[in-house]
Amino acid sequence: MKVLIQDAITFLALVSVGASAFTSPSSSSQCRVSTSTTELNVIGKQAESFGPAGLIRKLKSSLPQVEWLADGQGSDRNKVNMPDYVKRVLEQPNAPRREAENEERTRQIRTRFEEAAADAAALKGMCVGEKDEQAWWRTPLEIPQGGREVTKDEPLRVLVAGGGLAGLVTAAACHAKGMKVAIFEQASSYAPYGGPIQIQSNALRAIQRINQKCFEELVAAGTVTADRVSGLKIGYRKGNKLAGLYDAGDWLVRFDTIGPALEAGLPATVVVDRPVIQQIMVKHGLPEGTVRIKSRIDSYEDLGDGKGIVATLEDGTKAYADVLVGADGIWSQVRKVLHKLGDGAGGFAASGAAGGAIDDKEARKLARDTVKIAEQAGRRFSGFTCYAALAPHRASNIEDVSYQILLGEKKYFVSTDGGGERQQWFALIREPAGGVDPEPTPEDPTPKLTRLRKEFAAVGSGGDPDGNEWDPFALELINASSEEDIKRRDLYDGAPLLATFNPQQLLSPWAKGHVALCGDAAHPMMPNLGQGGCQATEDSYRLGEELGQVSHTKDIPGALGKYSRIRVVRTAIVQGFAQLGSDLLVDFDLMMTIPLLGPFFLKMTQLSMPWILRFLYTPEF
Repeated sequence: MKVLIQDAITFLALVSVGASAFTSPSSSSQCRVSTSTTELNVIGKQAESFGPAGLIRKLKSSLPQVEWLADGQGSDRNKVNMPDYVKRVLEQPNAPRREAENEERTRQIRTRFEEAAADAAALKGMCVGEKDEQAWWRTPLEIPQGGREVTKDEPLRVLVAGGGLAGLVTAAACHAKGMKVAIFEQASSYAPYGGPIQIQSNALRAIQRINQKCFEELVAAGTVTADRVSGLKIGYRKGNKLAGLYDAGDWLVRFDTIGPALEAGLPATVVVDRPVIQQIMVKHGLPEGTVRIKSRIDSYEDLGDGKGIVATLEDGTKAYADVLVGADGIWSQVRKVLHKLGDGAGGFAASGAAGGAIDDKEARKLARDTVKIAEQAGRRFSGFTCYAALAPHRASNIEDVSYQILLGEKKYFVSTDGGGERQQWFALIREPAGGVDPEPTPEDPTPKLTRLRKEFAAVGSGGDPDGNEWDPFALELINASSEEDIKRRDLYDGAPLLATFNPQQLLSPWAKGHVALCGDAAHPMMPNLGQGGCQATEDSYRLGEELGQVSHTKDIPGALGKYSRIRVVRTAIVQGFAQLGSDLLVDFDLMMTIPLLGPFFLKMTQLSMPWILRFLYTPEF
């Protein structure tokens, strides 16, 4: 590996441009693309660093190089999975004790998954047949001008669009406060798509406050991930004698997630299969017949003056209630109507219930359509496409590591324990939106695997298209996955705060009248912090609390506005952290090789993690 002797010059250049070197493109048109990926036969070109970060890379490549600066091995201390400072936290009396992977535990987790998936397929507990015909929301109440009193006999009636995690927990929170609830999920089945969900400590506390039984069931069904180390690794050999040498797979930052949780008196983070979460919430958190599938809310009318709303489903069916909550995902139809967005803003809005339960042909069409939908919906393309799968594989470092990111230029590889000797992994690659993989052919029946094996080519293979030889752990998980199980999608999120001067939206960003948004419909975020579903859960708790204090329907707009104002600042900060983290990760390798700045940057990242987790793991939201 060659290294620049003038890295100090690069350091001065970086200081002069400041943090703007690592901002992200706001749209795919701002990406700079490389033609080097044509050898991978990928439809859609890979993007490179741009702006100041791109200039710095170009400067470094044009300066004289001296090989001896890269000679030597990385430090042995960066190869240790469990450092002493993490061990000390995990050895605290109130910290969870690691239960080693074993055959019985694996069987329990996988059997529970299969049972939950079967329940979903059988529509167990769903609103079908006679329950559907006699559903309370089919009959409008006679409400006088000015609204009505909310009583035990005539409680608030709440419609929830979307049956993913946000919708289920919102409905459970409202039901716990005595409200009538109904969930409308557009998917044709509650498909077991999307892999396990990490329910972090803050989200567990919200669920515990909503429904103790649901909390207990989730903890019992989940796999604790807070009992091991998490952190960042370098994907391939990098560095120099002036900034530090790192071999492929060396740790850059290591931390625990249990310490901040214990400080706040919160339970340990667990990972639970998506169908199991659905099964638990439907069985223990909601009345039978609450969830209606094949039902998409297409539009609504806010009757005003405390008289409620009338929602119209895609098939023309009318639903009557006092409140409508849009928990229908990033391409929310409810949000489209609420904010009067363009006609194409409410696209394929399937929630976490079945948001990606589509085949590759549909996925290719969706990738192209989503570019147009995002423009109408005002969503930000992150600059990344994401490949993801749940590998039925016992990871080689499973007993020490629960979560890790392998960092590289243009891409990074994330893996986390999925429970039951399975690993959930994500490969994020910086490239313009709308790209798709070639269709399978007899010569290459597995195009996604082919690409990923080249993108993360291991040590001794000659490397990826840029010549970087990756830590074998990435291919360990990729090779344990099947072509059919790997899903690809472009990643979009939203502005941390509304980019508007509309006074009503500024005072009540996610609510107007009798309608409110929550979860991804309100604040979609990058997956780096694993907080998307967790913040949605916090939303659900707060929404239930505010609506639970309503004694007259004329007070609903005030309650929804208060919910919105309370939640928007915290979620904006979390969104910002997630965006910044993702944007920095693909230029991490650039920063860490710069004398003085590189070691300082790594040290500050290490020191900042407990404080970031303390902010996330608050018992109050």
